[in-house]
Amino acid sequence: MDETLIRLGIFIGALLLFSGLEAVFPKKARTQLRQSRWMTHIGLTIINTVAVRLLGPIVALAVAGWAALNNIGLFNLTDWPDWFEIALSFILLDFAIYLQHIATHKIPILWRIHKVHHSDLDLDASSALRFHPIEIMLSMIYKCGLALLIGPAIIAVLIFEICLNASAIFNHANLALPHWCDRFLRLFIVTPDMHRVHHSIIPNETDRNFGFNFSIWDRVFRTYCAQPKAGHDKMTIGLSEHQTSEPTGLIWSLKLPFAKTGK
Repeated sequence: MDETLIRLGIFIGALLLFSGLEAVFPKKARTQLRQSRWMTHIGLTIINTVAVRLLGPIVALAVAGWAALNNIGLFNLTDWPDWFEIALSFILLDFAIYLQHIATHKIPILWRIHKVHHSDLDLDASSALRFHPIEIMLSMIYKCGLALLIGPAIIAVLIFEICLNASAIFNHANLALPHWCDRFLRLFIVTPDMHRVHHSIIPNETDRNFGFNFSIWDRVFRTYCAQPKAGHDKMTIGLSEHQTSEPTGLIWSLKLPFAKTGK
């Protein structure tokens, strides 16, 4: 089966699954209409898909294949077991995405772009789609650089991309997990409650919990915050300067990085 169909099938399946679960077991009351937000997020997804296509061969899977043919990258210069290389590639890629996420918060020009994601006033499964096209393109170029450096097998990149997309949908979901389940899962992976802290209006909480797959990076590098100060029910999501209905608009979201107020 074509890798695009595999990724699309799992992506749509995860979106439908967690959208359904959060509708039955919601964690936090909504402040905005679901329809307007979802239309904007779907619109961004379509634009982002086109943007990545414009990059042509500059996509992680293609670069990983080229690196393998030309013996470029760490794992293309070793003779380790396939399972070990795939597992280590996944871990290294996940750590690299953690570092990338920190960079989008600490480097001003990247934060202007990443603010589109954080301007969402609610958090649900569709929030995983809310990224500006420029950020998506820069992220893909970054992952291409990682493919050249690490030299992961194509299957390792495919597995990682699938897990990254599915985990983003999961940890953005407005899903109320049982407390025992959340406590257990967040020992290993990022849960919805853990990631919701990252979308707090309070800057000190926004700059915490940068992980997407593994929760260990935040613990090791002391960027972990267990719970929001105001509690999940009362916490405010989004950015203090954009607490209006404007972020639900597609054009507004596309223009935000270029706005004078986007510092």
